[in-house]
Amino acid sequence: MDYFKAFLIGGAICALAQILMDKTKMMPGRIMVLLVCLGVALGALGIYGPFAKFAGAGASVPLIGFGYTLWNGVKEAITNEGFIGIFKGGFTASAIGISASLLLGYLASLIFNPKSS
Repeated sequence: MDYFKAFLIGGAICALAQILMDKTKMMPGRIMVLLVCLGVALGALGIYGPFAKFAGAGASVPLIGFGYTLWNGVKEAITNEGFIGIFKGGFTASAIGISASLLLGYLASLIFNPKSS
Protein backbone atom coordinates (compact mmCIF):
# COMPACT_ATOMS: atom_id res chain seq x y z
CA MET A 1 0.00 0.00 0.00
CA ASP A 2 2.94 2.34 0.69
CA TYR A 3 4.13 2.01 -2.91
CA PHE A 4 0.67 2.77 -4.25
CA LYS A 5 0.34 5.85 -2.03
CA ALA A 6 3.82 7.08 -3.02
CA PHE A 7 3.03 6.54 -6.70
CA LEU A 8 -0.25 8.46 -6.52
CA ILE A 9 1.06 11.40 -4.51
CA GLY A 10 4.36 11.69 -6.36
CA GLY A 11 2.49 11.43 -9.65
CA ALA A 12 0.07 14.15 -8.59
CA ILE A 13 2.94 16.49 -7.72
CA CYS A 14 4.60 15.80 -11.07
CA ALA A 15 1.29 16.22 -12.90
CA LEU A 16 0.80 19.64 -11.29
CA ALA A 17 4.28 20.65 -12.43
CA GLN A 18 3.49 19.41 -15.95
CA ILE A 19 0.25 21.41 -15.99
CA LEU A 20 2.23 24.52 -15.01
CA MET A 21 4.61 23.85 -17.89
CA ASP A 22 1.80 23.31 -20.40
CA LYS A 23 -0.66 26.01 -19.36
CA THR A 24 1.66 28.88 -18.44
CA LYS A 25 4.55 30.58 -20.13
CA MET A 26 6.86 29.74 -17.22
CA MET A 27 10.16 28.18 -18.19
CA PRO A 28 11.02 24.77 -16.67
CA GLY A 29 13.84 26.26 -14.59
CA ARG A 30 11.47 28.71 -12.94
CA ILE A 31 8.99 25.94 -12.20
CA MET A 32 11.77 23.92 -10.58
CA VAL A 33 12.75 26.90 -8.40
CA LEU A 34 9.08 27.43 -7.54
CA LEU A 35 8.75 23.82 -6.37
CA VAL A 36 11.88 24.01 -4.21
CA CYS A 37 10.74 27.31 -2.67
CA LEU A 38 7.27 25.84 -2.10
CA GLY A 39 8.84 22.94 -0.21
CA VAL A 40 10.78 25.39 1.97
CA ALA A 41 7.69 27.53 2.61
CA LEU A 42 5.44 24.57 3.44
CA GLY A 43 8.15 23.19 5.72
CA ALA A 44 8.45 26.52 7.52
CA LEU A 45 4.69 26.63 8.02
CA GLY A 46 4.70 23.10 9.44
CA ILE A 47 2.47 21.72 6.68
CA TYR A 48 4.91 19.61 4.68
CA GLY A 49 6.22 17.52 7.59
CA PRO A 50 2.97 15.64 8.30
CA PHE A 51 2.29 15.41 4.55
CA ALA A 52 5.74 13.88 3.92
CA LYS A 53 5.23 11.44 6.78
CA PHE A 54 1.92 10.33 5.24
CA ALA A 55 3.09 10.22 1.62
CA GLY A 56 6.57 8.75 2.13
CA ALA A 57 8.71 8.69 -0.99
CA GLY A 58 5.89 10.25 -3.01
CA ALA A 59 6.53 13.52 -1.20
CA SER A 60 10.26 13.28 -0.54
CA VAL A 61 11.52 12.42 -4.04
CA PRO A 62 10.11 15.32 -6.15
CA LEU A 63 11.73 18.77 -6.05
CA ILE A 64 9.29 19.98 -3.44
CA GLY A 65 10.79 17.36 -1.13
CA PHE A 66 14.28 18.76 -1.84
CA GLY A 67 13.09 22.15 -0.62
CA TYR A 68 11.73 20.52 2.52
CA THR A 69 15.09 18.80 3.08
CA LEU A 70 16.87 22.14 2.77
CA TRP A 71 14.48 23.67 5.30
CA ASN A 72 15.01 20.86 7.80
CA GLY A 73 18.77 21.17 7.46
CA VAL A 74 18.73 24.92 8.04
CA LYS A 75 16.33 24.63 10.98
CA GLU A 76 18.47 21.97 12.67
CA ALA A 77 21.73 23.84 12.03
CA ILE A 78 20.32 27.07 13.45
CA THR A 79 19.30 25.20 16.59
CA ASN A 80 22.74 23.61 16.98
CA GLU A 81 25.11 26.28 15.66
CA GLY A 82 23.24 29.57 15.69
CA PHE A 83 23.40 32.15 12.91
CA ILE A 84 26.04 30.33 10.84
CA GLY A 85 23.55 27.46 10.47
CA ILE A 86 21.58 29.59 8.01
CA PHE A 87 24.43 29.27 5.55
CA LYS A 88 25.59 25.70 6.06
CA GLY A 89 22.52 23.75 7.20
CA GLY A 90 20.98 23.27 3.77
CA PHE A 91 24.26 22.06 2.29
CA THR A 92 24.81 19.59 5.11
CA ALA A 93 21.31 18.13 4.85
CA SER A 94 21.34 17.72 1.07
CA ALA A 95 25.02 16.94 0.46
CA ILE A 96 24.52 13.27 -0.39
CA GLY A 97 21.74 13.98 -2.89
CA ILE A 98 23.68 16.75 -4.61
CA SER A 99 26.85 14.63 -4.72
CA ALA A 100 25.01 11.64 -6.15
CA SER A 101 23.33 13.72 -8.86
CA LEU A 102 26.64 15.28 -9.90
CA LEU A 103 28.44 11.94 -9.99
CA LEU A 104 25.66 10.09 -11.81
CA GLY A 105 25.23 12.96 -14.28
CA TYR A 106 28.93 12.85 -15.06
CA LEU A 107 28.88 9.07 -15.50
CA ALA A 108 25.87 9.33 -17.79
CA SER A 109 27.73 11.87 -19.94
CA LEU A 110 30.62 9.43 -20.29
CA ILE A 111 28.42 6.49 -21.23
CA PHE A 112 25.97 8.22 -23.57
CA ASN A 113 26.60 10.55 -26.47
CA PRO A 114 25.01 13.89 -25.56
CA LYS A 115 23.80 16.02 -28.43
CA SER A 116 22.93 19.68 -28.38
CA SER A 117 19.81 20.72 -30.21
